[in-house]
Amino acid sequence: MNKFFTSLLLLFACACAYAQAPQKMTYQSVVHDANNSLVDNHNVSARIWILHGGADGAAVYIETQTATTNANGLMTLVIGEGTVVSGNLAAIDWADGPYFLKAEVDPAGGSSYTQVTVQEILSVPYALYAEQAGNGFGGDYNELVNTPDIPTVPTHVSAFTNDAGYITSAQCGDVTICDMANLITSLQSMLGQLQSQLGQMQSRMDALTGETGETVEP
Repeated sequence: MNKFFTSLLLLFACACAYAQAPQKMTYQSVVHDANNSLVDNHNVSARIWILHGGADGAAVYIETQTATTNANGLMTLVIGEGTVVSGNLAAIDWADGPYFLKAEVDPAGGSSYTQVTVQEILSVPYALYAEQAGNGFGGDYNELVNTPDIPTVPTHVSAFTNDAGYITSAQCGDVTICDMANLITSLQSMLGQLQSQLGQMQSRMDALTGETGETVEP
């Protein structure tokens, strides 16, 4: 069985342009033929897979490309510029990793992909992830979840100063405060009645004292 060796160099160069990250990633690979000789200055083809969850995970994106190696056998691809087989590169949730990159190469430039390499993408394409994060919280409080219940600010305030609106007016927006006000009014009425009764009792005592304390002349 022939053995093919591919030295891989992954470069994720995701530069931002016009405040929006392009949905592209740079991939480079040094290609060797079956004799372990560099395939230099030659047309080669590749099929790129992005797998979710593991080396045998589900493919979330597949594309094919052709390229020409340089004098050192280096093949350079821009993932996102090839012919899409399935998936959407822009729709990948990079926060939901891990992701693996599977590269299949045909040194002859056809579609017989014999050189296969799979390795984990250890560095998230930051510009792509940052673009998704930038579409998060928009600054509107109503977008937040699990927010605390904010009490309603009182609308009825009393005539007293420095009470911060916690005592209601005569409209009695608070039942408890209204009950207390009614109780105070009742107590004031009872106190008035007691004062009146005490006044009457005092008058009677004064009258009795006057009758028993009279001096009788001989």
